[in-house]
Amino acid sequence: MFLAELHCGRVAGLGASRQEEGLGRVVAVVNQKGGVGKTTTSINLAAALAMTGRPTLLVDADPQANSTRALGFPADPDRPSIYDALSGGTHADQIRVGYPPVPHLSLVPSDTDLVGMEVELVEADEREYRLKRFLEGERELFDHVVIDCPPSLGLITINALVAADAVLVPVQAEYLALEGVSQLMQTIERVREALNPGLAIAGVLITMYDDRTNLARQVVEDVRSVFGDQVFRTIVPRSVRLGEAPSHGQPIFLYDGRSRGAEAYRRLTEEYLSHEEKGAGQGAEQPHPARTSEASAGGSLPDAVAGGSEGAGAAADRRRSDLA
Repeated sequence: MFLAELHCGRVAGLGASRQEEGLGRVVAVVNQKGGVGKTTTSINLAAALAMTGRPTLLVDADPQANSTRALGFPADPDRPSIYDALSGGTHADQIRVGYPPVPHLSLVPSDTDLVGMEVELVEADEREYRLKRFLEGERELFDHVVIDCPPSLGLITINALVAADAVLVPVQAEYLALEGVSQLMQTIERVREALNPGLAIAGVLITMYDDRTNLARQVVEDVRSVFGDQVFRTIVPRSVRLGEAPSHGQPIFLYDGRSRGAEAYRRLTEEYLSHEEKGAGQGAEQPHPARTSEASAGGSLPDAVAGGSEGAGAAADRRRSDLA
């Protein structure tokens, strides 16, 4: 029943009020399974949006802090993090950091302290709304907020779902790909009913696709048969370059802008923006406008995103026969 309701677009009218308020759109990248491409998708979607001139905030809500490390920020116990944001004692200006290689991209970093937040929130009042309240001011500053969620359906993920306008679900093109996704969709529906009636499905993204295997093709068919038009047309390939980029502290567009992975995330970003502008179609259940005329003018992806340069580390390895 809940899958049918996800397809019916019953909350499509919410976008109009957001347009009048001029608030940035918040998308949570969620799947309780680990290793499906949540962090890779979060980083590269956020970077691509920022590289179009749209101010974008990446929120690392995973205690593993993979998004933080992947952008080149080392562990620093003295640096304020998402833990301080959820504790409520630190202003956003003290937590948010810029990412100089992409001027319009900012990060709310994470660290291992976030592990304890799950326990601390259990007895807290209005515990599901901590992240939403933190982001209220940020939504006035950023056109887009991308939340990299932990591989669980605990209180941190629930906070992300309550704070979000939409959910993007990466699904790995491998055996048992749909395992747990049904439970995730049920959780999303419960959050809609009790905490966030405007929560939409931005789309289901197939990741780590290896076109040499029959299994991968079968998984794509299975996912599309279950989710239909909510599956993005873009499929992210299994890519050595995507795996290497975080070790250099760079999104794929800076590390190797001509790779298959970069091209896939460029197409995903175009799809994501197209859904946002039209408010209908694949994976989009409600409209959300760009807030600024500058962002509208920068609608097409620039050369750096569209594959205009090989980026650091690409040329030396170009002869290698990999899947990038």
